[in-house]
Amino acid sequence: MVHAFLIHTLHPRPGEEAGLCRVLYSRVFGSERPDQSPEQPGPHDLEKERLGRKEQILAVARQVDSACKLLHQASGRPASDFPIQLPDEPISLQDAPSGVFRLPPGDPFCENKTVLWLGVLSLGFALVCDPQENLTLAENTLRLVVKYLLEHLKLLNQGSDVVLKADKTEIILSKFLPHGQLLFLNDQFVQGLEKELGACLAK
Repeated sequence: MVHAFLIHTLHPRPGEEAGLCRVLYSRVFGSERPDQSPEQPGPHDLEKERLGRKEQILAVARQVDSACKLLHQASGRPASDFPIQLPDEPISLQDAPSGVFRLPPGDPFCENKTVLWLGVLSLGFALVCDPQENLTLAENTLRLVVKYLLEHLKLLNQGSDVVLKADKTEIILSKFLPHGQLLFLNDQFVQGLEKELGACLAK
């Protein structure tokens, strides 16, 4: 199962002000809260859990940002060689930096997790998966989700606000990652999902 999906900022492009990595959107599909008590959690417990989950997601975003920076440095390309997206230019994910890394227990989740990530210009996209998940299937799903997010939400346009488009992001995730479950996607099935997605987003 996929534990979480997130969108966050990556290292700034040349000329942009450097800043901390920020999570722009996250969706957690499962909870790691231990069931130690039959009692219902109170408001304080729920708030503590929410803040803890927020810290976990931010920790993942920071590690993805670091991994992307290291990959860029290892390529030998100078920082000034950061690609610039022109208006209405087709977006190619083929050469986008990507990777996978494992998180040991307690860093930051209670159990082992595997993170797959994809960097597109100034945005990072990541799936946090259980360690036994099919990584090839997870990578294909991540690339499909990112493709439709970029196409339908125009996330790379100047002034685009991911937060304001959370409802459409939820629609895309519900089609390709329902309740955090990875789907076996063949061409015919994907085409059917594309039609459903187009109809939902057009409303």
